[in-house]
Amino acid sequence: MVYYFTSTRPDTPRSYQIYMGKHKEENEDLIKYGLDTDIWFHVDNLSSAHVYLRIDYTESWDNLPAGILEDCAQLTKANSIEGNKKDNVVVIYTPWSNLKKTNGMATGQVGFKRDKLVKKVHIPTRTNAIVNRLNKTKVEKFPDLPAEKVEFEKQKSKAEKAALAEMKRQEYLEAQQKKKQDYEYAHAYDDMFSEENLRATSNQNRGEDWEDDFM
Repeated sequence: MVYYFTSTRPDTPRSYQIYMGKHKEENEDLIKYGLDTDIWFHVDNLSSAHVYLRIDYTESWDNLPAGILEDCAQLTKANSIEGNKKDNVVVIYTPWSNLKKTNGMATGQVGFKRDKLVKKVHIPTRTNAIVNRLNKTKVEKFPDLPAEKVEFEKQKSKAEKAALAEMKRQEYLEAQQKKKQDYEYAHAYDDMFSEENLRATSNQNRGEDWEDDFM
């Protein structure tokens, strides 16, 4: 079972989906079938739920809106038996892709591929208004995580191909525009030196008194 929450705040650009497993067994599945757009949250040095934030392709995990970062951290703290009772708790977060699972690790335990990709947020105290607001949106589901991941990868590939096609189209248009500009620059004086214009400016067709014009 997976718990889903919706974070909607006036200081964030849109609503965000937050989710977490009910037990450590579900955490194993979430670790295995997470998406590239998922951000993992956990109370530092204490037992807690594994909380995930799902962001969009266009968003960056290291530049999250302060409001959604606070919501995720507060929810993570609230779902830690020990952390929920303490003040000045630190919550760590990192992209799902940075999680590392090795042989010998306990159920639900993870490490990190790169420690530099782990950030921290300090929570002075529990904010009941935030936790209560999120809990009101709580929905229990039994998602088909493997199928969701397959569909995600399919849509990701489709989006990447579309982006590549658009990039090539733009490059083609820019190349055509440059080609046109180069041609126009190279032939800018063609009309000036055309046979008709040269005849019009030639002295051979002037009268004998043409020099009088300059007297």
